[in-house]
Formats: sequence, structure tokens, C-alpha cells
Amino acid sequence: MVKHPAEDTWSSYRANAQGEANTLIAPQMLYAALGLDGASQQAAYRELFRYELDPGLVDEIRQATNGNFALGSEHFAAQVSTAIGRRATPGKSGRPRKAIEVEAEDIF
Repeated sequence: MVKHPAEDTWSSYRANAQGEANTLIAPQMLYAALGLDGASQQAAYRELFRYELDPGLVDEIRQATNGNFALGSEHFAAQVSTAIGRRATPGKSGRPRKAIEVEAEDIF
């Protein structure tokens, strides 16, 4: 673990935020949209890392990532679920309860 992404040898941060040459890093479309030139793209990218995330949010991100779930509002999760054709939120733990068959004579 590092305190800042620039300290991570395998991070793309130094290439994207500081313009350090790296033949393994290919600029992505979203990165290019951050600015009109390299300097403005780098400045905008650095701004993304300016503030530390709240530990509670980091935990939510971690749980969603580990569970392969959508992170966002209930409406967003429902949209994701519809789009992918499966549940996108955590389910209830354990097996579903078996239905108990009740005959009419048992009730009276």
C-alpha cells in the first residue's frame, strides 16, 4: 500500500498526472476528454486525486467490488439489474425457506 498513487510503481498515475513517459500506458478516450492539451489533461487528472476518500465510502466501494454489485441509488441498481439480466444488489443470506403445504383439514 502507498499513501499516494505516484508512489506505486505499477500505477498509471505518473504517466497521466505528471507526463512521465511509459510505453505501457496508452491514453484512454476519457483521459483525452479531460482537457484540450497534455498540460490541462494532467492538471485535471491530478485534481481527481487531490482529496482522500471518506473511509466509509471506501468500504462501500470495496463491498460492491468484491460482491460484483452496483454502487449507487436503488433506482440505479434496478437499471443495472435490468440491463445485465441479473441481480445487481446483495441478496439475503442463506437458502430460501421451503413453502409449507397446508391442507384444509389441518386448518379446521
